[in-house]
Amino acid sequence: MGRLFRGSEATVNSLYSTCQLPRQSIPFAVAVFPQVTNITTTRRLNTVAIYQDYLRERIGAGEAPKGLDQAFAASLEISPSMWSQIKSSRPIGDKLARQVEQHAGKPAGWLDQAHDGLQLVDPAEEKFIAVAKTSWRSANAGQKRALLKLLQHRG
Repeated sequence: MGRLFRGSEATVNSLYSTCQLPRQSIPFAVAVFPQVTNITTTRRLNTVAIYQDYLRERIGAGEAPKGLDQAFAASLEISPSMWSQIKSSRPIGDKLARQVEQHAGKPAGWLDQAHDGLQLVDPAEEKFIAVAKTSWRSANAGQKRALLKLLQHRG
């Protein structure tokens, strides 16, 4: 069994040198196809942008923020549970995308396209920023230097 693995490893190494791809920790798809967009992410971010506009409008009209998630879900004719899943990870299929667009007053296909000028918020990114702020604020000078070095090395 070990021989088979070693042979496979040698094959991979020989193919790797033939392709001459850079040895980095970047996923293959990102390194080779950097312009590939993810329709799932685009649809989710655009839907969250619609939600943010909804919140600004309703809160600006004097409504309390509590219960607006449920009201937004109702305006799209989806359950609050589905809305919660969409915000976190559930993909938005074609049928649901057209439904969201229709109820939000957007043209068909709007959710599928990236839009310049939209301030899109990625919940995972916001969570990371919050954790980073907490870590930074509680760190001493040496720890702050280490955090900066780690982030600059990755970037």
